[in-house]
Amino acid sequence: MRLSVVILNWNGRSHLERYLPSVVAHTTGDAEVVVADNGSTDDSLVWLRMNYPDVRVVRLDRNYGFAGGYNRALREIEAEYYLLLNSDVEVTAGWWQPLVARLDAEPDVAVVAPKLLSDSRRDEFEYAGAAGGFIDYLGYPFCRGRIMSRVERDEGQYDDCRDIFWASGAAMCCRSDVFHAMGGFDEEFFAHMEEIDLQWRMQLAGWRIMVEPKSKVYHLGGGTLPVSSFKIYLNHRNNLAMLYKCSTTMQRCVVAVARPLTDMAEALGYLITLHPHKAWAIVRAWATFIAWHRGLAAKRKAVVRKRRAEGIYPFSIVLRYLCGRREFKKMM
Repeated sequence: MRLSVVILNWNGRSHLERYLPSVVAHTTGDAEVVVADNGSTDDSLVWLRMNYPDVRVVRLDRNYGFAGGYNRALREIEAEYYLLLNSDVEVTAGWWQPLVARLDAEPDVAVVAPKLLSDSRRDEFEYAGAAGGFIDYLGYPFCRGRIMSRVERDEGQYDDCRDIFWASGAAMCCRSDVFHAMGGFDEEFFAHMEEIDLQWRMQLAGWRIMVEPKSKVYHLGGGTLPVSSFKIYLNHRNNLAMLYKCSTTMQRCVVAVARPLTDMAEALGYLITLHPHKAWAIVRAWATFIAWHRGLAAKRKAVVRKRRAEGIYPFSIVLRYLCGRREFKKMM
């Protein structure tokens, strides 16, 4: 098989009902649609069997999270390219061909991202990935089209195909052999940041990451929804772990000084606004990160470092944002 579009599902019958029709309709030719079910307890599989009996299903015995779920499912899928797709993404006609064409044309590119637009506000970028992702020196992710909470309208300003630092796990097309050679996602992450961690490791091993805006999809996402304390915990814990594993010694030293200050300031802000559970999530994230130290040291030694990763913003986007620079073009 040339391409397998793999949708990870967990109790997502409503998303499948709404978004799967576009994926099936526009994924034709030498491509297949696979639903990897992460131990759902709703009627997702019954609905699939009744409405899309020809869609292949990979069943997992329980919820392994985004990282573990995809790792296990992709071991059972043979294809030249994997296109990982969230269950809440609507695709457009001819959406996957530009991604595969880019991988064919660029043999040193491991991952290609489409342009992610908001499903609810279709003239705006989507928070989770927009037109390609980057990180700043302290590890804060941002995108072409989204800085902090500020999301830009899509006016064609980022329609160029170019190298980026990370592609959103909501929609990313990657070489299957590279995915497996890199060991896939770090399963200890469970969810959040695992795709950035993987693509950082890919870059250190000599691969490139690109965005191809000729392909566009619409993502429902959760960037505009209230953030749970569990999501805050995972984001902070995994971000710190990723930085420890992948960054240079100099960057780690800067992070070791600056991040406790910025994270504790964020926790204090949650306390002041009467969200103690969110403040506690940040404290828990640091406690877990410290407990992981020995294992992370071993993972850091195992990271292949053939070259230095490019595309890390050398300043703080938080400070730039507070100073009024709230668009990608004003950052770079």
